[in-house]
Amino acid sequence: MTAVRALLLLTAFFGLIGGAQAAQPEPVPIVMQMTVGDSDAQRRAFLQIAKVLEDIGPDKVRIEVVAYEGGIHALLADNQDTATLLAALARQGVRFKACRISMRSHGLKEDDFPMEVDFVPAGAPEMVRLQLQGYRYWRP
Repeated sequence: MTAVRALLLLTAFFGLIGGAQAAQPEPVPIVMQMTVGDSDAQRRAFLQIAKVLEDIGPDKVRIEVVAYEGGIHALLADNQDTATLLAALARQGVRFKACRISMRSHGLKEDDFPMEVDFVPAGAPEMVRLQLQGYRYWRP
């Protein structure tokens, strides 16, 4: 075996090892539809997200919650059932989106939501858009 061939084999070997270590799978994108107005159900949904992150790992899933209709109340800053959970989940990478149409119909404004919440023009089209981008649908 020539020195050049040995060098090529070693380079390929270490390249494969390095590539295998660096090639971590992308997190699976998941979108949760939050339309239920019941605060107990909203709290359970947030607890389900926390359990998924605990059991599967935040490096394995990327979760976005799109709230519209009655579900918009789950994202309110003064919601005693969900506000603490929302903040904790946001620190773990969960994104929260509030529908502006639902905000208007419920008389809500951006100041009613914590800074962790983003705003989208409409909830249903956002759900479809994310699914077209490869997000998997989850309805609690």
